[in-house]
Amino acid sequence: MANLRDLGLSEYESRAYRALLDSGPATAKELSDASGVPMGRVYDVLNSLERHRLARSQAASRPKKYLAVEPDAALDRLLEERKRELDEQADQYEAVVEELTSELEAGDPPDEQFWTAALGPDETADLLLERLSAADERVVMIAAAPASGLDIGDLGEAIAAELEAALERGVDVSLLLSEDLPAQLPKSVERRYLDRMADHPNFAVRTAPRLRGTFTLVDDAEVCMEVPSPVDPDASFAMIDLKDPEFAADVRQSFHDRWTDATPLLD
Repeated sequence: MANLRDLGLSEYESRAYRALLDSGPATAKELSDASGVPMGRVYDVLNSLERHRLARSQAASRPKKYLAVEPDAALDRLLEERKRELDEQADQYEAVVEELTSELEAGDPPDEQFWTAALGPDETADLLLERLSAADERVVMIAAAPASGLDIGDLGEAIAAELEAALERGVDVSLLLSEDLPAQLPKSVERRYLDRMADHPNFAVRTAPRLRGTFTLVDDAEVCMEVPSPVDPDASFAMIDLKDPEFAADVRQSFHDRWTDATPLLD
């Protein structure tokens, strides 16, 4: 059940405000008796309600009397306070992340082979987007039509956003797409490409026929590969992220061979 404490009031403040609503104008003593707030605390509680603009006082009366602000206005004020506090917290977290980003650095890629895997469409998409965000120098991607289970709309937009962010970091990005894939992407991806990415000097897109599979090469050191289901080749089973310089070099050469014969997207 919702409670005024959910909007930031203390137990005593909540009880005092509800008692004021029920009683109408009341002195501190009357409010203490009606709400159960100890007399030794009631003035602090009333002052707090006034600071929150949940109560008004009639200073001219002796003793002073207090009146509750109407619930609609009071709840709106509490909601605005919570939103403002959340915005301030979000700014603080962003500042912390910005500071830590400059302090925390990943080590050099391992010389030995190392791999991780993600199962299912959500985990697969998260792994791919994570590795794109980690690119420092180069991203090379071959993308055939995505396997079933991956939302081409949402995933296409998310990948486009990560690639644009990579370009802003100075990363070289090369995409080799199957001929039919551009037509399947949502209009928002097409607009992002035409408005903000197509003319970028570090960005190139080509298309080629008969592409199979989807993989991404990051910084010439690791490869993200989509693994089809063993029982349904048209369905996605997993994503493997393999860090192996020798294998990455083979993938780079394979990409180069297909890239040479591919057609620039805007041709």
